[in-house]
Amino acid sequence: MTATLDHPLVTAARRLADDVLSPAAEAHDREGVTPAAIDSVKASGVLGVSAPAAYGGAEAPAAVGREIAEILAGACCSTFFVQAQHHTPVRMLAEGEEAIRRRWLRPLSEGTLLAGIAFSHLRAYPELPVRATRVAGGWRFDGRVPWYTGWGLNDVFLLGGATEDGEVVFAGVAAREQPGLTATDPLQLAALTGARTVGLLLDGLVLPDEAVVVRLPYERWATEDRPKNTNTNPAVFGVARAALDLLDASGDGEAKETAGVLRERLAAARRDAYALVDEVPPAERLDDRLAVKVRAYDLMRAATTAAIAAGGGRAFGLSHPAQRLAREGLFLVVQGQTREVRTAHLEALRS
Repeated sequence: MTATLDHPLVTAARRLADDVLSPAAEAHDREGVTPAAIDSVKASGVLGVSAPAAYGGAEAPAAVGREIAEILAGACCSTFFVQAQHHTPVRMLAEGEEAIRRRWLRPLSEGTLLAGIAFSHLRAYPELPVRATRVAGGWRFDGRVPWYTGWGLNDVFLLGGATEDGEVVFAGVAAREQPGLTATDPLQLAALTGARTVGLLLDGLVLPDEAVVVRLPYERWATEDRPKNTNTNPAVFGVARAALDLLDASGDGEAKETAGVLRERLAAARRDAYALVDEVPPAERLDDRLAVKVRAYDLMRAATTAAIAAGGGRAFGLSHPAQRLAREGLFLVVQGQTREVRTAHLEALRS
């Protein structure tokens, strides 16, 4: 843990959080994450935390990436969520086709470009919200991406589509309107509206073969994808810790006592969650992963509720971080939610 906390990128993330993100969090929440904030994220180096060193990344241990995620989420969850999309394209490009890897992986690893993702709709298969069709020299994409975060902030994104015969195709796309690609108006959400989430309308978007990152059978992709969301999102711990920090800073003895109790419980859940990630193969002990995930949600909810209770009526002002953290916590309950996660959460609430 000490080595993780001493990592240069963790230090950079704390500086980014303290100097840029935390002071702007309420403004980002109401008005949107700014290009200037994204420039600061790029300059900090955190976008390369898991990227291969051969392409200019840090290739840091997973624990470093988790710590950075907690720091950024606790400072400004909207900005965290925008940059969080970046790391999946980096990982996929590192193992993907050579042409697109040569074009994009270095600028993504060095943080000169920011990537987004557009493929969660693939989990609806055999429905085809986005259909991929082979055409001469490339692929055509048609349909609607219901959820795309970072529009106007991302430079490029990873688009996923499924074919009629059960293959998934991932390709790189410039993050701008172009023939066959338009964006909806920004979605108005109860939380993280500042992350600039839109829908993407695809009507004959044609991408060349050189844009393809990977093609594989849907079942192979789904087998690797399904267990991922059973793990606890580090952002849950980051938002909870930020709420506990508010309690500690309140000057109220009962609030600080409550923070102490919840902090111990949160630390235990964090240890259990990360031990499952680090020590157990990804497809094993899924029930245990879901159980600790639900436990972490409960502690996050308790922490954010305690911050509102301690703040009283003023905590509901839009300039007060307690209400923002509570709404961000609710967002994290449904972000990346699968049927298994939803079932586990509802069963826990009934018990």
